[in-house]
Amino acid sequence: MACTDYVEVDVRLSRDGIPVIMHDPMLDRTTSGKGPVNAYSIEELKTLNAGKGEQIPTLEEVCCLVSGRCGLFVEIKEPGSESLVCSVLRHNPAETIFIVSFHPESIVSAQDLLPGVKTGIIYSRALADHPGAAEGLGADAILLKLALLSGDLVKECHKKNLLIISWTLDSKEEFQVATEMGIDGLATDNPCRARNYFMNR
Repeated sequence: MACTDYVEVDVRLSRDGIPVIMHDPMLDRTTSGKGPVNAYSIEELKTLNAGKGEQIPTLEEVCCLVSGRCGLFVEIKEPGSESLVCSVLRHNPAETIFIVSFHPESIVSAQDLLPGVKTGIIYSRALADHPGAAEGLGADAILLKLALLSGDLVKECHKKNLLIISWTLDSKEEFQVATEMGIDGLATDNPCRARNYFMNR
């Protein structure tokens, strides 16, 4: 239903080094499997039920699905996986790609592996200087938990030419508060509600 600018996915590696889409390090919560994602080969992961008979997708499959339709935010969950993730993205470019991570070393590595790629650092806790830290990494964006947002912080990010994207916003009240602060984008688990809100403002 939703018309989004980007799809965001979380990437981990299978035992045989294939980037797959999975938020948790363990399979138990969202699939029929048990144990760590990286204990299974891609062939084994593909036999699991990820809900209503769906398979766990690979990053390559997602790139093909979004090609020509929207951009892609790729969150690197595991430091050390950057080379394999970037190899897939190099050969399967989406319209626009952001590589994002909680791990500063993953951002630096991605910039080296894919020169010119847009990157963003994710923060879930307060720092003395979020914009300065992001600028020091050469990031293009800060992805900040909603509770850490303020109008002054947004202004400071914009002074440093940093985009600021807030997560995870799912209610009309959250959409309103964040947009009034001047954010550049948001992550939501309810894109249909977000679409309706912004279309009917």
